[in-house]
Amino acid sequence: MTTSKESQLASAVLMIRPVRFQSNPKTAESNKFQGKTRATPAEQQALAAAEFEGIARALEDRGIKVLCFDDTPEPHTPDAIFPNNWVSFHADGTVVLYPMMAVNRRTERRPDIIEALDEKHGFEVRQVVDLSQHEANGHFLEGTGSMVLDRVNRIAYACLSPRTHLDVLGDFAQRMDYEVVAFDAVDRDAAAIYHTNVLMNVGRTLAVICDEAIPDSKQRDAVMKSLVETGHEIVSLSMQQMESFAGNMLELVTPAGKPLIAMSERARRSLTDAQLATIGKHASIVSAPIDNIESSAGGSVRCMLAEIHLPGGAA
Repeated sequence: MTTSKESQLASAVLMIRPVRFQSNPKTAESNKFQGKTRATPAEQQALAAAEFEGIARALEDRGIKVLCFDDTPEPHTPDAIFPNNWVSFHADGTVVLYPMMAVNRRTERRPDIIEALDEKHGFEVRQVVDLSQHEANGHFLEGTGSMVLDRVNRIAYACLSPRTHLDVLGDFAQRMDYEVVAFDAVDRDAAAIYHTNVLMNVGRTLAVICDEAIPDSKQRDAVMKSLVETGHEIVSLSMQQMESFAGNMLELVTPAGKPLIAMSERARRSLTDAQLATIGKHASIVSAPIDNIESSAGGSVRCMLAEIHLPGGAA
């Protein structure tokens, strides 16, 4: 169990440079956001490589420490560009590893990366909590894709889906001292939304959520009440904005203490002037176009960033 006080915002992120990126057939059934491209796998990889460098540079230019590791050609991990699904990093030195639904995503878990953060980059890893044993029972929790963490108030928001199961949520909550706010969320076709971070983000004083996607009014009210009671101003997204990945944003902070919200250019374009003004009261926006990554793999900028809250870190 962890009890260390933790900031909501990180100033360093882990990113995985794609090597054989493509739309993953093993995840298509549960992810209705993916597979919306006619590009060949080779074209998807070439475009993703350029988009990856663009968002990494945009973050670095704003002062965020971006630690990039190359994916490995073998075994083939088409979704390795999304490390937040297999790992999370916490302020007490805990690293959590997560159970993944798709078999070809499980080899994304990279002990060598965790070792490098500790031995090469100066972050302090004190313990590893490995939840991957739940895969044997067919139960999954795909990191901060499945959960949106309010780290300050120790709340894990999670929409249940084939990739997010209550028993694993309970295991995480018990080990990491979190309260779980679980709910059901669906798209406009009433299909379960595969990851919570597609529909919501929680920052320091701002929360962005497609509350329309939560059909049960009691569940929706409970989520909104929790966000308000923890001091968050709420920006409500439409279904169309969620489909443009506007919910898939992540708030970070520069070493100088300036908050930033990272999102894709598609997400930024979908927001209204009024929504942008509200967001701008809390943080400045950093964005880059990643249309191919979004259309091919069904994930966006937040999915590409595993924020590093570990103590330490070399200058």
